[in-house]
Amino acid sequence: MTSVIADAHILMSMTYASRANPDVSAKDFHEILKQAQINNAANGITGMLTFNKDYFLQTVEGPRAQINRLLYSLIADQRHHDLQVIETRELTHRAWAEWSMNYASPTEKNAAIYLKYSTTVDFNPYLLSAASAHDLMNALSDQQD
Repeated sequence: MTSVIADAHILMSMTYASRANPDVSAKDFHEILKQAQINNAANGITGMLTFNKDYFLQTVEGPRAQINRLLYSLIADQRHHDLQVIETRELTHRAWAEWSMNYASPTEKNAAIYLKYSTTVDFNPYLLSAASAHDLMNALSDQQD
């Protein structure tokens, strides 16, 4: 019981990439985003998400136990597959404390940001290093401020 209480005080960040299942529509995605915002707020999780029609890239931050629970639910979610954790780390503070889930999609306006951190013109988060994924998410979130 003591370890669960101690975990609540350890702030973690986890970044992962996954492939959207082909049958996930724009409507489905907006429902996913809305539900994530509600669930994350209830569980003390904040973060940043980017999605094009093929890939998800998400960084979440919160208590270690909650991030672990979220990971298990993400793995079981049938709306995406090939989930790969890119990075996990302990944090001293949150980057996105004001957002239960901020969202940025690739647009003409932010295309240069995606290209800056990508190895190809097409956004593919599986090709990003942990540092590039982290910097991409921060740059996208800075643009939205």
